[in-house]
Amino acid sequence: MEKPRFLTPEDLDQIRIDYGTPTFVYDENILRANARAVKEFPNAFGLYPRYAMKSAPTGAILRIFNNEGLGIDASSEFEVERAVRAGYGTEAISMSTQEFPDNFRFWSQDGVKVNLCSLNQIHKFGAWGKGGSVGLRFNPGMGSGGTNRTNVGGPASSFGIWKDDLQKAKSLCKEYNLKVERIHTHIGSGSDPEVWQKVAGMSLDLVRSFESVTTLNLGGGYKVARMEDEKATDLQEIGTPVKKLFEEFAKETGRELKLEIEPGTFLLAHACSLVTTVQDVTSTGVDGYRFLKLNAGMTEILRPSLYGAQHPILIIPEPGQEKFREPVEQVVVGHCCESGDLLTPAPNEPESLAPRLLTRGEIGDFCVIESVGAYCSSMSAKNYNSFPEAAEVIKKSDGSLAEIRKRQTFEQIVENEVNP
Repeated sequence: MEKPRFLTPEDLDQIRIDYGTPTFVYDENILRANARAVKEFPNAFGLYPRYAMKSAPTGAILRIFNNEGLGIDASSEFEVERAVRAGYGTEAISMSTQEFPDNFRFWSQDGVKVNLCSLNQIHKFGAWGKGGSVGLRFNPGMGSGGTNRTNVGGPASSFGIWKDDLQKAKSLCKEYNLKVERIHTHIGSGSDPEVWQKVAGMSLDLVRSFESVTTLNLGGGYKVARMEDEKATDLQEIGTPVKKLFEEFAKETGRELKLEIEPGTFLLAHACSLVTTVQDVTSTGVDGYRFLKLNAGMTEILRPSLYGAQHPILIIPEPGQEKFREPVEQVVVGHCCESGDLLTPAPNEPESLAPRLLTRGEIGDFCVIESVGAYCSSMSAKNYNSFPEAAEVIKKSDGSLAEIRKRQTFEQIVENEVNP
C-alpha cells in the first residue's frame, strides 16, 4: 500500500483529533528545500527569485520564504498588503496585476515595484504625474501550458502588452517621463525547454528597445510531476541555455542583466497534502461506478473540476484493515451538490469520469490527496454550499504539527451579511 509523501499514521491521527478534516498540511522541510533549489537557478549576472504568492498566500508560508531570501510576486494590492503584514519589506515586493488599483501610487512611493501590464496601466500610472521607474509586462506572442487555461502567452491571452504595441508603450513612457527598468514576460505552466529558450530570446529583443532596462523577469510556470507519467521541469535544463543567452546579450551590448523568476507551483505543490475523510460510499451497479464521497471537494481543490488536473489520491484504512482491502476501480467525488465536483476526472477533461485503482475505501477511512500546495487552498470554490474554509497546518522541521490557519466558523461565513 502506498504511503503519504510526508505524513505518518501518527500525524493523521493527531490531525483528525486536534484539527478535524479536511485540513491542508504543509511540510516545512520541503518548502525550505524547494526555496534553496530555486536559488540555484542558472544565471549569468545575478538572480532574484520571487515567490508567486497567489499559489498559497498564508502568512506562515510567506514568512518561511522571506527567511529563505525569496522576494514576492503579487497579483493584487491585497496580496501586497498581505505580504507586508507577514513581514516583507516593500522593497522586496513586485506587483503585476490584471486590475490596477487606484491607490497603488502610495505603495509605489513606499518602494513596491510595479510591472505595468497594458497600455491603459501605463497611462493610469503616468497620469499621477510622479514619473519614476517601472517595469513593463509584455505578451511575447507565444505561450506554453498543459491546457489553454494555464497558457498565459500568445494571441488568446489577455496578459501583458501585446508585442506589436511596443512602440505605443515606449511613446507613453516617454510622454509620462517613466523610466523602464524591468521587462517582464510569462508564458504559462508548460516549461518546455525549447519554448522557454525561444521566449527568453524574444524577451531580450524587447529589452533592446529600452536602454534603461537592468532586469529581465521571465516569470514562472515550472511544471511538477504530480503523477508518475508526468514530467517535471528540470531547472538546470531550462536555465542553462537562458544563462548563455544573457551572456551573449552582454557581449553584444555591454549590458549585464539581472534575472528574476517567479516560481509558485515548483515551491509549493509537493509540500502540501489535504487530509480528508471518506464520509459515504455509493454504487451505480455492475455496469456503473463505485463512488467514494469525501468531506472535501471543489471547496478545497478546484483544479480537477476546472481543467482536469490530476492529483495522487491515497485511501488509508484503520491500522490492520489494509490486508482486507483489495484495490478496486473507484471514482472519488467531493461533497458539493454539483455534478462537476470530481476529484478523479480524465486528464485535461474535467467532464469525464476516470476511475482510479485505489485501496477499497470505506466510510471513516482517511483519504489523503497529495501535491495540493499550489493553487488549491488559494483557488477553490470557497463557501460553495456554505461549507467553511478548511484549516491549514504545518509540519515543522522538528516533526511537530502547528496550526497556521484556523477552520472558518459559520459565523465568519455570514458575518458580512446585512438586513436592508
